[in-house]
Amino acid sequence: MNEAPLELLFAIVLGLLFVSAFFSGSETGMMSLNRYRLKHLTNKGDRNALRVAALLRRPDRLLGLILIGNNLVNVFAASVATIIGMRLFGDAGVALAGILLTLAMLVFAEVTPKTVAALHPERVAFAASWVLRPLSYVLHPFVLLVNGISNGITKLVGIDAKAHKHVEHLDPDELRTVVDEAGDLIPDQHQGMLLNVLDLEKSTVEDIMIPRSEVVGLNLEDSVSELLEQIRTSEYTRLPVYEGDLNNVVGLLHLRKAARIIRGEDDTVTHQAIREEISEPYFVPESTKLHTQLFNFQQQKSRMALVVDEYGEVQGIVTLEDLLEEIVGDFTTNSAEEDAEDILPQDDGSYLIDGGTFIRDINRALNWELPTDGPKTLNGLAMEILENIPDGNIGFIVAGYYIETTEISDKMISWLRVSVTEREHDPDNEEDG
Repeated sequence: MNEAPLELLFAIVLGLLFVSAFFSGSETGMMSLNRYRLKHLTNKGDRNALRVAALLRRPDRLLGLILIGNNLVNVFAASVATIIGMRLFGDAGVALAGILLTLAMLVFAEVTPKTVAALHPERVAFAASWVLRPLSYVLHPFVLLVNGISNGITKLVGIDAKAHKHVEHLDPDELRTVVDEAGDLIPDQHQGMLLNVLDLEKSTVEDIMIPRSEVVGLNLEDSVSELLEQIRTSEYTRLPVYEGDLNNVVGLLHLRKAARIIRGEDDTVTHQAIREEISEPYFVPESTKLHTQLFNFQQQKSRMALVVDEYGEVQGIVTLEDLLEEIVGDFTTNSAEEDAEDILPQDDGSYLIDGGTFIRDINRALNWELPTDGPKTLNGLAMEILENIPDGNIGFIVAGYYIETTEISDKMISWLRVSVTEREHDPDNEEDG
């Protein structure tokens, strides 16, 4: 080697720098791959992905292979550079060669290839696998030796590399981030649906149920003529049937079956005839998560359930349509029209809102972020903050929203004015929440 021409020695160093850059880029590319995309490609049978996946099954061996190759190349390059330095500058060339080679290694064999690989991991990893795969067989004994020693050392600190399998999982919040970052890859409507599906486990049937005060049902203590009139004019396809009180539910009546009752004369229909057409009621706890209830509806082959609290009292009803609307939005214009009647925009930018409106519906309609972890309605939120029904109108602030009562009844706050911008308020007749 001492007799070799300088031109050849420089060519060898340049070639070794290129090989070192290959190993450095390969390491970064392999470790930076999107594991979920790689799994998707392997499921499709992509040969490049299958080859890379085979290398990544034992990342300790892959790293051992790359580092063995990289260190051999770097040591050999340092030796050749030292010879060049001594032949050109004598003993001082040893230090000079070390400094220059270190600089060249950092720029051309470390930072540059690793930056490129980090930006294009798939392209680099797939290309490198053509070399690394056969090289893994050639250097297999050395890799086993190095990994055996390395694994032995890691065991001393309580880590068993062989027993440890790294499996990547995404929790719901991380999955939300993935969907959010998908951008133009997923249409906005589909993106919203995916996010709504992930949000199902954060909500319960209590959040979306029709409250007891708004439930429309058939009271068997009413006269037959009243019941038939209610059936004929009903806007709903299913009605709970009860005796005296909603807690005494005896079943559910589907209006398709009710058609058999109302065909004849009214005076021929009896309460017993109505009872014969009803089906068994289906009860669910108010704390049931929405994703669980969706599965339960599927298992029960049911589309409506009565929501009960811990004491067995009926609190309202929940339907499959209500649940699906949490995912895809309103099926009909009825909900939108009702929201428009309950949420009235004002000239000053505020909104006049019915106290019985659900906070979730307000947030959805106005893209607001009123707190939903407590009371379900705006009236309930105001009552929680004020701790009583105020004698007169009063204003307060919740989570950056200014809320002012405008109409109060004996039992609840009927209407409230809400705005995003905090207003100047008089401390004599307003309080902060």
